[in-house]
Amino acid sequence: MRNYNLEFISNEDIFNHVRNTAMQYRRSINLKEFNKNLIDPIKLTFDAKIYGQSLEETIKSECLRQIDKSNNNCIGYFHQYIFKFAGNGWEVPENGEKGGFDVLNDKLHIYVEMKNKHNTMNSASGSDTYIKMQNKILRDDKATCMLVEAIAKRSQNITWEVSINKNGRKEHYSHERIRRVSMDKFYEIVFHDKLAFFKLCKVLPDILDDVIAVDKSTMFTSTVYDELDKADFYKSLYLLAFKTYEGFENF
Repeated sequence: MRNYNLEFISNEDIFNHVRNTAMQYRRSINLKEFNKNLIDPIKLTFDAKIYGQSLEETIKSECLRQIDKSNNNCIGYFHQYIFKFAGNGWEVPENGEKGGFDVLNDKLHIYVEMKNKHNTMNSASGSDTYIKMQNKILRDDKATCMLVEAIAKRSQNITWEVSINKNGRKEHYSHERIRRVSMDKFYEIVFHDKLAFFKLCKVLPDILDDVIAVDKSTMFTSTVYDELDKADFYKSLYLLAFKTYEGFENF
């Protein structure tokens, strides 16, 4: 195993963490799964012609688009569970335990809700999260609660200001110990290195190369194109959605 030069996590731990994340990825799709919710063959035809792609390339892109949503949870796992290896009192509790926080440190009185992207919470879920954090700092006068965003609008560690609807009107809230923190700043808090997150991102392609070299099952496979009828490809594609429509039996 090569040396990834991450002082805050061992080579073995980061390799296994990346591998565990990759193994959770949805890595295959067949024709039945592809057409589960009925694909739009007209859009695929436009995409192929306008973007200068072969239909095989267009179908592969659509396959990746379809499975992308399920893979977002895997990235959430990657961001959250790396802190299991931080030591020094950092924990990643099971869901629903310890107040439902994603990452915490009881010794430091830090309690974290983690999101992949700054715009993934609607106003209702944001209000619920803020109220949960308010309750925490009421019960623990040393507590600091953080909304940590992997992809924030900017590098930041700021007071989280929210508007909460109460009795039909919006009320504005802020508290110095309820914070909105970008991932780089949170890594600095946990690992005492302001470049820790940068260092991980810099070496991540190498770790993934090593993971794939060891386990080829992490690679994406699709049988969708192969399962379509090559003798009359467009007919095979259009009948996925329009087989009961008038005239399409004679496509």
